[in-house]
Amino acid sequence: MAKKENTSKELKEKLFMNKKNAALIMSDADLKKCDKFCEGYKQFLDAAKTEREATAFIEKQAIAKGFVQFDKNAKYKAGDKIYYVNREKSVILAVIGKEPIEKGVNLLAAHIDSPRLDLKQNPLYEKDEVGYFKTHYYGGIKKYQWPTVPLSLHGVIVKADGTKITVSIGEDDNDPVFCVSDLLPHLASTQYKRPSTELIKGEELNIIIGSRPFKDDEGSELVKLNLMLILNEKYGITESDFLSAELEAVPAFKAKDIGFDRSLVGAYGQDDRVCAYTELMAILEAKAPKRTAVAILTDKEETGSDGNTGLRSAYLKYFISDLANCFGAKGRTVLTASKCLSADVNAAYDPTFPDVFEKRNSAVLNGGVCVTKYTGSRGKSGTSDASAEFVGEIRALLDKKKVIWQTGELGKIDIGGGGTVAAYIANLDVDTIDIGVPVLSMHAPFEITAKTDVYAAYKAFEAFINA
Repeated sequence: MAKKENTSKELKEKLFMNKKNAALIMSDADLKKCDKFCEGYKQFLDAAKTEREATAFIEKQAIAKGFVQFDKNAKYKAGDKIYYVNREKSVILAVIGKEPIEKGVNLLAAHIDSPRLDLKQNPLYEKDEVGYFKTHYYGGIKKYQWPTVPLSLHGVIVKADGTKITVSIGEDDNDPVFCVSDLLPHLASTQYKRPSTELIKGEELNIIIGSRPFKDDEGSELVKLNLMLILNEKYGITESDFLSAELEAVPAFKAKDIGFDRSLVGAYGQDDRVCAYTELMAILEAKAPKRTAVAILTDKEETGSDGNTGLRSAYLKYFISDLANCFGAKGRTVLTASKCLSADVNAAYDPTFPDVFEKRNSAVLNGGVCVTKYTGSRGKSGTSDASAEFVGEIRALLDKKKVIWQTGELGKIDIGGGGTVAAYIANLDVDTIDIGVPVLSMHAPFEITAKTDVYAAYKAFEAFINA
């Protein structure tokens, strides 16, 4: 009997997609590079817990690598490195390429804001001899996750005379921290009857900031008075200065390795600073790429990208137009020929909660960087849905550069959904697709990523910049 030309095993290897854990694919040397890369990533997470801090970190790193502030009246050549800071909350970096800019730019776009608790404009109050800050949560959070978490306070206070004071309390080991309280189980029988979305209500996310009254006096609000005295002595402010402040409460703990094998990173704000850092490292190392490389690290994604530091605004379009003018080109010509990786995270498949995922089309930890053709909700509402041609181009690039990658959706069709900045860039007539790191416990105070996926994202962005 004639021997079969192919066994089923051989045919499966040839015809089926074969997904493997990245740690089984990577060499020991590459795994060491991966782990070393993530040490720098953890330092970034600790240093950049807000969009302002991330912007300052990025600008400092860029200057150290030879980037100079963009001058729209200057003339640039291949290899020149420029940057632009938008209102201390977003940054654009560019490395001029060898090809004429009319052929377009390779654009990377990540966001540097994350869910948190913002202080209200009139936040300070005392109730039953306990001092509090009133908050308004920012972005999509599970409110019940935020009580009993140690919080640090970051941001700026602008006084009536225009003086701006930078605030960061709770990160140093000697600093105090702050906290939202919760009921003890013994007294929570009524609370347990609330729907999960109201276990903790928005107006109950009040941050405890002190409890000692002002001494040697009588009267009401002595705790508030003592707290205001402390703030006045430290920062020179009065209560009215909170009206022109931007203060954000974020988890005070540091980024840490997770697991006996140290294979995972646990930290606040990995959505989307994991893509911000990997994108940043890729463009900082660019020399003179074929096409001009542009990396934007933007604000306000978690609240819909509105506002003049979010990508629904025109500041990216204006930057590209001004850059094009430096070469005698038109911004619209450059944008139409450009390509973009919207560098944003996707939900990692969670074996503890499998029912909300469609496993065949979910990203997994250690599966590599995740390419997401479309996002949106239900019937793809709010997505740009990358074309097959552009998906094919990115797929070929990642394979050529031996980047470990996978695909994913954000949960089952009628359960999941979400958006990124991809649609707003695609609306500028730019070929755009989402690509980023899978995240467990997304939007929680402590999110989880796999180190191999973080490193794969960096390699993907590096490949795209140098394509």
